[in-house]
Amino acid sequence: MPLHWTIDSRLQIFVATCDGNVELAEVNEMIDAVVGAKGLGYRKLFDGTNGNTQMSAIEMLGIGVRLRALQHEGQDHGALAVVAPDDRYVMLSRLLGILAAARRPMRVFKDAGKARKWLDSPPIRASLPAFDDAVALPVRC
Repeated sequence: MPLHWTIDSRLQIFVATCDGNVELAEVNEMIDAVVGAKGLGYRKLFDGTNGNTQMSAIEMLGIGVRLRALQHEGQDHGALAVVAPDDRYVMLSRLLGILAAARRPMRVFKDAGKARKWLDSPPIRASLPAFDDAVALPVRC
């Protein structure tokens, strides 16, 4: 599976990395995991540095529509850092535009270390929702 993620409720962070050709079903499974873990308010790092996709424009639009619907459900969305090399930025640009519509901090990076440093910065950490002990322990896939 070329899409891997970790949801850490203690640190309130979701980290996804791509390693190979990512398919629509995997993206939908990842979104289901974040929603199921009540992690929409967590900080999110999506590292697409080593990923690629053969998804059609319609499939990418479908992901965007699903993410946009989640934005309208009244839940706060945590800061988002997307790591994408220049050659994949164009492919992701429409999806990034949809993601940018949510009221949350968002930045695109070329380096995962810089993206994580930004997510760990005091202003971003201060925007996290209050910790809830009832949230599940980390989920790893």
